[in-house]
Amino acid sequence: MSASSAVGGPSRPVVFSLAVAAGLTVANIYYNQPMIGLMERDLAGAAATYVPTATQLGYAFGLVVLVPLGDLVERRRLIVLQCLALTAALALVAVAPSAGLVLAASLLVGLLASVAQQIVPFAANLAPDEKRGAIVGTVMAGLLCGILLSRTLAGFVAGTLGWREMFWLAVPLALLTALLMAFQLPRSRPQDTGLGYVGLLRSLWSLWREFPALRLATYTQCCQFGVFSVFWTILALRLQEHFDLGPEAAGLFGIVGAAGVLAAPVAGRLADRRGPHPAIVLGTVMTLAAWLIFGFWHSIAGLIVGVLVLDVAVQLSQISNQSIIYALRPEARSRINTVYMAMMFLAGAASSGAATAAWHEWGWSGVSALGIGISVLGVALQVLRRR
Repeated sequence: MSASSAVGGPSRPVVFSLAVAAGLTVANIYYNQPMIGLMERDLAGAAATYVPTATQLGYAFGLVVLVPLGDLVERRRLIVLQCLALTAALALVAVAPSAGLVLAASLLVGLLASVAQQIVPFAANLAPDEKRGAIVGTVMAGLLCGILLSRTLAGFVAGTLGWREMFWLAVPLALLTALLMAFQLPRSRPQDTGLGYVGLLRSLWSLWREFPALRLATYTQCCQFGVFSVFWTILALRLQEHFDLGPEAAGLFGIVGAAGVLAAPVAGRLADRRGPHPAIVLGTVMTLAAWLIFGFWHSIAGLIVGVLVLDVAVQLSQISNQSIIYALRPEARSRINTVYMAMMFLAGAASSGAATAAWHEWGWSGVSALGIGISVLGVALQVLRRR
């Protein structure tokens, strides 16, 4: 990298800019979740309830086909161009007249919002080894703010103005992100891997087979992000049916869950000092506890306590698992991140779709059973690792 980490790593303004950009870009795949009830009514069909699933599938596809480019081309230019394309995709969602076209445009938004995962390995590359966990934790805190507060913003805007207006608001935010990255990021100099684009894609399987630590981290976070997606996909429908609350209430849960932001830098520093595994074990156990709360404490208070526990738990394991995988092969961080995040978001999309089906068939009891089952699998993976 031209901005090397030899003298203390990237400046605070650069780290802050990376955190802001990660949050603003990833937010685009979550705006739809608190608005799903409004979208279902406006678009007249149950197909609209699968918009979160389509968006996450697009994101997973973008992780596979776009994120590996970070190991091949200059990253600042790639990030700026992808943000500009994302701006256009958001406008398409805002004008799409039918559920089918909204689904297609949402798939495109997810594809291009994968730029968030160009930003995270860029931060890891800029950071010196002894500060990598803390710097990545700070950027991930920004990303988590985007995930959670996007729901608060979308719930408020949709409840006041409408869901299309939320996507129109997202258009200038994406454009401003492109400008921020153009002016703040240092230029990168990709290492010569000797691979073309097709070779990079083929190497993903080799990296997966080579590193057992990558496989375990990925499987663990698939469970963690899976139950995270189950909850946030169904929350707006749960609040609407059981408590007669609208998108504003669903959005306010984003503020509650933002407590998980505090866990990100702490998890990063813990991984730097004591190793990542204790935080991963704690995160999986806390996730199971959160879903037991959701399943047996049927009140607004239960939802609030559960979401606090869930978001802290997911962030603890996420930062700790990333500290493991980014140390495996520095010159292949974008590709390693591709494998990890693509699998994670495929699990999230599958869990989101399963949660929607469970909701339509069995209601909140079925959704809770799904969340508990996936959480148990995450804990079991940590038990098997210790043995």
